[in-house]
Amino acid sequence: MKHRIVEVRNVSNTRLWVIAALFAAMLVTLACGLAFRQVVMKDYYDKLQERQNHRRILQSAPRGNIYDRHGKLLVGNRSLFSAVVYLNELRPEFRKAYIECVRQAREDLEKLPEDRRENARIDRNELQWQARERVVQKYLDEANRITGRDEALNQRQFRKHYRENLVLPYPLLSDLTGEQYARLTAQVSPESPLQVYTEHARYYPYGALGFHVLGYASRTTEMPNEEMPGDNLRTYAFKGSTGRSGIEYMFDSRLSGQNGGEIWMVDPSGFQYELVNRQVPKQGEPLTTSLDLEIQKIAEHALEGRKGAVVAIEVQTGEILACASSPTHDLNELSPSFSQRLFDEISEKGAWINRAVNGVYPPGSTFKVVTALAGVRSGEVDEHTLSDCIGYYRVGSRVFKCNRHWGHGLINLVDALAKSCNVFFYEAGVRVGIDKLAAEARRFGLDKKTGIGLMEESSYMIVPDPAWKRRTQNGEGWATGDTVNVSIGQGFLRLTPLQMACFAASFARGETRTQPTLIHDATRDASHIDHGAQPIGLPPDKYQLILDGMERSAENGTSRLAKIPNVRMAGKTGTAQVRVDGVPLTLAWFMGFAPVENPQIAVIVMIEGVDPSDAYQGGTTAAPVGGALIRQYLGIPQSGSIR
Repeated sequence: MKHRIVEVRNVSNTRLWVIAALFAAMLVTLACGLAFRQVVMKDYYDKLQERQNHRRILQSAPRGNIYDRHGKLLVGNRSLFSAVVYLNELRPEFRKAYIECVRQAREDLEKLPEDRRENARIDRNELQWQARERVVQKYLDEANRITGRDEALNQRQFRKHYRENLVLPYPLLSDLTGEQYARLTAQVSPESPLQVYTEHARYYPYGALGFHVLGYASRTTEMPNEEMPGDNLRTYAFKGSTGRSGIEYMFDSRLSGQNGGEIWMVDPSGFQYELVNRQVPKQGEPLTTSLDLEIQKIAEHALEGRKGAVVAIEVQTGEILACASSPTHDLNELSPSFSQRLFDEISEKGAWINRAVNGVYPPGSTFKVVTALAGVRSGEVDEHTLSDCIGYYRVGSRVFKCNRHWGHGLINLVDALAKSCNVFFYEAGVRVGIDKLAAEARRFGLDKKTGIGLMEESSYMIVPDPAWKRRTQNGEGWATGDTVNVSIGQGFLRLTPLQMACFAASFARGETRTQPTLIHDATRDASHIDHGAQPIGLPPDKYQLILDGMERSAENGTSRLAKIPNVRMAGKTGTAQVRVDGVPLTLAWFMGFAPVENPQIAVIVMIEGVDPSDAYQGGTTAAPVGGALIRQYLGIPQSGSIR
């Protein structure tokens, strides 16, 4: 008997253990990965999901109202009505119209010859667009029928809106009249996808009044809102408005208010179906300006049909009572937006320029007050200084004429200011020298911005001196004739009307600076306002010399047409000569303040000649306007015409 020997080995299969270990490691890794994504990454994926199925819609707040110093409304808001359709509610109609479009396309395809049918195909994407447009056009036709308008659907705009702003209503008719609004609200069912949407646009009750100083606001889609949640969401915005110029721009953040909005859940197609969050917009803060409506009216009436600027300023506080520039334009035509054609029209007549703060001009004889200050402070001019005016002043071969061609004879400082004798100030300027003359102008800040805060304020004013001329005139040296010109506010000198108004207020207070402001503060203590000024630097008797000359100018001198009975007024006229495109023109200036014993209001008037035949003069053209402004501020009835 043979025995079969079987060898039994207890073998541990290493490879199986390795594979099992790998599978276990993979399971652990998978579990850790799932745990990481579901626990650690939960917030991330929640936010990602939220971003995919939530939409934020921002709604602009009405801008704050703007008032004059007495609480009269200067800028408000009006309702702006539009006929819109809510595309979200049109989905059933879109589907029905699409089915009809496909059916019609198939029928048309069947009608084609067989040889053409093989190459023809149905563009279902285009049919979807046609279906949507057909439905929207139906509602536009209804809106046209009700309102009596005749608008057609803009295919390009509609498709762009559908692709980019699906959650917003699509505007069919904009800027409805009151009658059209009433018809729509009466005839359209509240359940209809066709509805009236209300927005806000700026309203200017006085039209063109304050065109430059108030400025305008126009539409924008940039509406930051830190209070509205959902910064990470896809955001859509109804058009709001933002300040573009003047006070509207300067105080935009204060006037803009707090925007509101809604957060919606949307389906995969982008249509909203559930409101998640809503915040109501809050109107911007009201703004009480320093402007006086009635004084502003007088200023603008005086400039009507002319080019020029008027500034009235409260002497003690620096508050701007009026800031007018002409030409101008009705602000309501810029709200809520305006066309390129209107922009060009305003540009053509020069109405965009705020001449009060942006225009730089030779100030003419109003600058003689600065020359007088420089002369008295330097000791070159006093109460005993006399000039023998024979009607002209000669510098080498050049002849500089006086405003009175036959001369004033022997004349002192007081009478030279009252009668605006050029020769007296030619001689004074030459004796003082350009360096001291320029330094005096700079002491009053005439070489810098006033700091009023308007973005339009020019920085191109010029107080010239030899260094300036070498730098800007190809290295030319300074001539005595240059000093002669500057001494009467001509030559290279260029200042803004606002600067001269601030100078008038500063001189009236006996200080060197006035900080202008467009905000009225009834609680402000005028005696404690810091204008950043220094004392004027003259003994009382020397200061009185110049003041007497200005008062005499208003009493019986060149400023007499500004005179107000029983009111002591200081005035100074100026008639500057300029060349525009080679044509000689005149600028009529008036600078004044009142009452002399307690100055309250200072004014500057500048009116540009636009034709050589205008022949404007400070005493006859500008002085009556200045007098009317002061009358209004002091509550004195107007007397006669100011034109």
